[in-house]
Amino acid sequence: MRSKIVAGNWKMNLDFEKADDLLFQIGEELEKNTPQNVEIVICPPALYLELATDFADEIEFKIGAQNISQHTGGAYTGEISAQMISSMDIDYCIIGHSERRKYFNETSEELSQKVANLLEFGVQPIFCVGEQLEDRDANQHFDIVKSQLKEGLFHLSSSEFSNIVVAYEPVWAIGTGRTASPEQAQEMHAFIRTLITENYSLDIANETSILYGGSCNAKNAKELFSQQDVDGGLIGGASLVAKDFIAIANSF
Repeated sequence: MRSKIVAGNWKMNLDFEKADDLLFQIGEELEKNTPQNVEIVICPPALYLELATDFADEIEFKIGAQNISQHTGGAYTGEISAQMISSMDIDYCIIGHSERRKYFNETSEELSQKVANLLEFGVQPIFCVGEQLEDRDANQHFDIVKSQLKEGLFHLSSSEFSNIVVAYEPVWAIGTGRTASPEQAQEMHAFIRTLITENYSLDIANETSILYGGSCNAKNAKELFSQQDVDGGLIGGASLVAKDFIAIANSF
């Protein structure tokens, strides 16, 4: 049975003291209201990964990075490799977030290499796909997502793909307060699962967790997560409030 996952993407927020406080608060909320059969993943800025892993040793959650380099090592000042985060016992890494694609012009070729690097060192990629508003208005949203999956993932072997988590994030709903309706989310998630079936197998498709990302919060999570093919969420702003984040994890 595929995993239910709620991952918090802190993005570029919080100083060290506030990050420490938030991790402590998340621990307190988990003690009061522990989600059942839900994997919680916290993805802080890279500077705070070690801090987060220290908390994770005592509290039931996993740690994810927000990005890695497409390079494996060497003279790439400021970059962080898959091997580096693997050596810190990091469980997951977000790849291809829409903000990385937009602001840093990440290409499918680069994302494909990042995925390969993570798999080589035993870190699970959370691979993001999603359309811009103009793509949806032009009824091209399915084509965009299909292309992103084909170019970024579908070259993988079946055993490699079995370690992938997919996150669907309609770009027009990220940080805007707009949310895809539960029906829109389900439609795209079902489409993604069908593509995985066509490229691999029904068994692999049924075992692949597909998360929704895009202004998911404590108020709308329950309805989104009730959809058949929505296996959790990649949470942005709401993950910076411990009570809201754990409420989302308890929305299944």
